[in-house]
Amino acid sequence: MSMFRKKELTAVSSEPSAMKKDLKTMDLILLGIGAIVGTGIFVVTGVAAEQYAGPALSLSFLVAAGAIVLAGLCYTEFASRIPAIGGPYAYMYVVFGELVAWMTGWLVICEFFLAVSSVASGWSGYVHGFLNSLGVDLPKALSGAYNPAKGTYIDIIAVLVLFVVMFWVSLEAKTALRLNNMMVFVKFGIIALFLVVGIFYVKPDNWQPFIPFGFSGVVSGAAVVFFAFLGFDAVSMTAEEVKNPQKDIPKGIIGSIIIATVLYVIVTLILTGIVPFDALGVKDPVAFAMRFVQRDGVAGVISVGAILTLLTVTISMMYSLARIIYAISKDGLLPKFMSKIDKKNRTPKNATYVAGVCTMIFAGLVPMELLAELTNIVTLMYLIVMAIGIIRLRKVAGDPKPGEFKIPFVPFVPILLVVVSIGLMLQLQAATWKAFAVALVLGFLIYFGYGYKHSNENKANN
Repeated sequence: MSMFRKKELTAVSSEPSAMKKDLKTMDLILLGIGAIVGTGIFVVTGVAAEQYAGPALSLSFLVAAGAIVLAGLCYTEFASRIPAIGGPYAYMYVVFGELVAWMTGWLVICEFFLAVSSVASGWSGYVHGFLNSLGVDLPKALSGAYNPAKGTYIDIIAVLVLFVVMFWVSLEAKTALRLNNMMVFVKFGIIALFLVVGIFYVKPDNWQPFIPFGFSGVVSGAAVVFFAFLGFDAVSMTAEEVKNPQKDIPKGIIGSIIIATVLYVIVTLILTGIVPFDALGVKDPVAFAMRFVQRDGVAGVISVGAILTLLTVTISMMYSLARIIYAISKDGLLPKFMSKIDKKNRTPKNATYVAGVCTMIFAGLVPMELLAELTNIVTLMYLIVMAIGIIRLRKVAGDPKPGEFKIPFVPFVPILLVVVSIGLMLQLQAATWKAFAVALVLGFLIYFGYGYKHSNENKANN
């Protein structure tokens, strides 16, 4: 059937690009860390420890990291063999054809769209808390997502920060990521400050019992903190702006995952060693831990640092969201105006503006707690498709060539990723599955209502 029309591997890898190729390995590692390390440390850890895993949340991070490493291996082989912008969308166009490519791309759009919106909402919470500490209170109607019962109608701070991020990401890639790179080092400084100060306040008794909710709590915690690793795939969206994508993208993906995992495990152990896990149900757990031991000055520095460095997550994910929209529109599956490249900055300005406006609306009106689990489930679903895609790629294109990354133990590793991803998906609540079903239906409607007819592949075959 024509809806499963494919692109040739050589054609995808050699498509011309109007974008500037000036990103290197370190830019990609910093991009990945900027997208990953943020909410996982500064927001998610507290509630996840209190409600799901206790001190064993460090094990939850390792379980989630296991799934992410497996996914990263799949990403890395795909990126080295098909170094094209669009990440999973481009890969699936080669191995499964257009319909699967579109639905995978749609899930990636949903991932970044929801993640940007939820991080902006969480960032707004930190800013509100900081302003309140200074005695500044915004009007109730502008201080939260749409909830007339509570008197809130729009989260104006979330909207404003995304407006600024949208403008920044529309600039030249190197310029747009310069702030991200700088803030990543600020982020490292804040985390180092917490570890250096916090280690002197660790009480091993707080780690007892280490697994208060049993192994099921560890797994449930992993399903929740999986959100903390999202963003590593941002690296694969840079293919048309990297000097040597076949070598630099794999290094960027694996490097950022390893660094993030080490940071998450260490911070979680120190955090639960300072504060009893059942007292960590707060939105700013790292700063709270410092206040708990009466180091208010350090807590203030960490709060300001969190406000600044959470910007890196929104920048990295807005950057990636714009690139996936650009890649899909370039193929005709979304309106072509979104594939226009700005002549001055050589960036997909229209795609960036579309991404920015949509995330502003969502972040301003939808509560953050409704976003995180849906982000997880759409991501896990396309990781399953990616894993199956690796097995298929080996069948249609053979083993990687010398110099290309090769996943060991295929098909065992991809099958393990499928099993782990399904296991994590089953931990999510029924409401999340219903929202996921709605997202899938919407994706199919867009494809059959617009993409199928306007696809470049369709026009080429007619």
